[in-house]
Amino acid sequence: MGSKNEPKIHAVCIPYPAQGHISPMLKLAKLLHSQGFHITFVNTEYNHRRLLRSRGPTFVDAVSSFRFETIPDGLPPSDNDDVTQDIPTLCQAVLDNNFLDPFTKLVGKLMNDGSPPVTLIISDVVMSFTLDATKQLGGLPLVWLWTASVCGLVGYYHYQTLFDNAIFPFKDSNFVADGSLDKVVNWVPSMKDIQLKYIPSFIRSTDKDDLMFNFLIYTTMKAAQSAAPIIFNSFDALEHEFLKDVSKIIVGPTYAIGPMQLQLNNVLDDSGVKSLGSNLWKEDLECFKWLDSKKPNSVVYVSFGSITTMTNENLIEFAWGLANSKHSFLWILRPDIVTGDSAIIPPEFLAETRDRGLVTSWCDQEKVLNHTSIGSFLTHCGWNSMLDTIGSGVPVICWPFFAEQQTNTWSSLRSGR
Repeated sequence: MGSKNEPKIHAVCIPYPAQGHISPMLKLAKLLHSQGFHITFVNTEYNHRRLLRSRGPTFVDAVSSFRFETIPDGLPPSDNDDVTQDIPTLCQAVLDNNFLDPFTKLVGKLMNDGSPPVTLIISDVVMSFTLDATKQLGGLPLVWLWTASVCGLVGYYHYQTLFDNAIFPFKDSNFVADGSLDKVVNWVPSMKDIQLKYIPSFIRSTDKDDLMFNFLIYTTMKAAQSAAPIIFNSFDALEHEFLKDVSKIIVGPTYAIGPMQLQLNNVLDDSGVKSLGSNLWKEDLECFKWLDSKKPNSVVYVSFGSITTMTNENLIEFAWGLANSKHSFLWILRPDIVTGDSAIIPPEFLAETRDRGLVTSWCDQEKVLNHTSIGSFLTHCGWNSMLDTIGSGVPVICWPFFAEQQTNTWSSLRSGR
């Protein structure tokens, strides 16, 4: 790290503005801080307000060498300011360069505010404007963080091949039911015999101009061809074949350093940074008293992450499935989990499961999964949740919803993990 007289390495970290991206970026930032880095962590103004509501107004003042800054997202105000913003709208904001000028000005300000000079930018891969920002800032070094699975990145990178081979877009909306998604593709060595239904889900469109499909092509190609290093929150024993494939795709060096949470568990830190949380919803602390009252390995933990939405009919089906299982359960129901409406749980379900079920809006998932009463995890298979359950050793039941969650499920089933 150099002598004490040398200025600290100052990393500016910017995640994509959604819970599942903020959490791994914060883990990386905390690991770097434990090695002596000065950190500036950049959230959108919208998410910063949520963070202050969930963590408390003094949350950002914990440590002078780990500071939080904000930039606007350029989007209209929301009627509900405690939900995940619409993902396609946020992606369009990235493509429209809503973030570029505010971010560049912020880094320029940090160069002259008395803190250690900015040494490098650590950017979420899908915040691709940071590549242009570093050029405008005189060639600051850039490091990418890919927050999802490596198998997911391999899938996204080959979207262009699906387009070139006229597999995407589908000819009509019948592809959902006519067996089209069962088609096997074999051009990726690490994805031999994969069916289209397990390719990241944004291929499921009849529109060649589909926003999410083209956004993922653009951002993954830009990062892969940039020569900047890419960090993965994964590890060789878990994704060896995918890491081998991705090393042929990406121009710059790649580093698999995960699971980052397990590394953080071994960090000795008396600064207070290690305990900084990233949850944008207020956590239910009382649920742990309830878990303490249950037998070991007896509780089904149910959570579909921070973005997944469903119809109220889906919700009711899950409710009665849990009721009929006769097992105790802890069920996380975000306020925005039902599409376009509020969740309505049948009172009969609540009455039947009163003595063995707890429904709450959010919790510290890592802590829950490590509780002795948890016996299984019904999950959407988002990458953070997959790593959480690997860290805790809890078996999973998969209900993938979108993006690379289907790919994660396929990879896990294929490997037997």
